[in-house]
Amino acid sequence: MEANITIPALQQMKRDGRKSVGVVAWDYQIARIAERAGVDFVSVGDSVGVNLWGHANPLEVTMEEMLVCCKAVRRGVTRALVSCDVPFGPVQEGVDSALRAAIRLVKEGGADMVKLDAAADFPDVVKALTRAGIPVFAQFGLTPQTALKYGIPYSAQNSAAALATAEATAKLVEEAKILEAAGAVALDFTNSGPVAGAAVVKAVKIPVIGGFGGGPWLDGRVRLAHTAIGYAEKWIDSKTETYVNGAKAALAAFTALIDDARAGRQIKG
Repeated sequence: MEANITIPALQQMKRDGRKSVGVVAWDYQIARIAERAGVDFVSVGDSVGVNLWGHANPLEVTMEEMLVCCKAVRRGVTRALVSCDVPFGPVQEGVDSALRAAIRLVKEGGADMVKLDAAADFPDVVKALTRAGIPVFAQFGLTPQTALKYGIPYSAQNSAAALATAEATAKLVEEAKILEAAGAVALDFTNSGPVAGAAVVKAVKIPVIGGFGGGPWLDGRVRLAHTAIGYAEKWIDSKTETYVNGAKAALAAFTALIDDARAGRQIKG
């Protein structure tokens, strides 16, 4: 396994044509496993609110909660880069608020870079954080909040045909260039699709990484760790392909534990 990953090393991977790989994680144990597997970065996402804590949406997540998760992941990672989301609120409140939040994530949380959601709407924040020496992983692309801006129904975002419009692609390329000029060290392109995704990769020099709606046309991929291992109740009955179905394994283990305890047998482990 190669030496510690740095931001210049991540950017060099794009120039070398090597795909970067990351996972979204929120706890020490998953971070440790991802680190041993050799991921290039671990993204501490505000998706923790929905996927781990059962919130209705990620907007409910607070700075204090993000700091708890970031610290836990940082303790588990020594080689890979750690990115942490600025939760909803500080960026929307203005440059000074966003800068204070980013400083806390770096200083207290141990993040190597901070991720700004909807960053294309706040290039002034990207510039301010860059001037302060804080690397920015800038998220942009198609979300429920931005879909109509590109004239694409959200329900059709994963359709290659829907994403192939010249107008939408031109807007996304323009946003990517603005974020690069503002100082972003990498881009998180949400729902890129093969048309706009490939165009953006070609248009900028910094890595373009994507999760949901991304693909091999990007410089790198990031995936929820819990999705990769099938760690959610929904995976028990799901037919969707994942790398392993941890939920089914957990269900089987808990069922066996209950059977052993109720039958008076010794409990394993």
